[in-house]
Amino acid sequence: MKDSETLPDLSGVHVWLIMMKAFRAVAGYVEPKLRESGLGESDFRILPLPVNTIGPVVRLTPGSISTAVDRLREKGLVSRVDSAEDRRVKMVDLTAKGRKLIGRVFNAHAAQMEDLMKVLTPEDRAQLVNALKKVGKEAARRA
Repeated sequence: MKDSETLPDLSGVHVWLIMMKAFRAVAGYVEPKLRESGLGESDFRILPLPVNTIGPVVRLTPGSISTAVDRLREKGLVSRVDSAEDRRVKMVDLTAKGRKLIGRVFNAHAAQMEDLMKVLTPEDRAQLVNALKKVGKEAARRA
């Protein structure tokens, strides 16, 4: 390394800041395509999930989940059905229209992400995946 070159800031707070900026930039890149489909970002996260797993996975409050499910129901993308195990519990199920839409939107999203990730070599991708998993697991363990 030359004397004029400096090492990047590798402090924990700087790494977090870079991670958050990257996440926000990628989300900003993705959201216009999702809006074109008529789905919001939270709708896209909810659609393929069983209702009893939505909250922790998508980090929405029960009220926000209800609002999102109602919105998706009005669009004909989901229906509410009784749970086979407990009739007091309502499950959210994709309709045929919902399955078709989420399939199309997810395939477009996957292609968009693949195109974006071309900036990374396979080795870069593997290192990034491993590093993010390590940080995520440690944060979950500590939470």
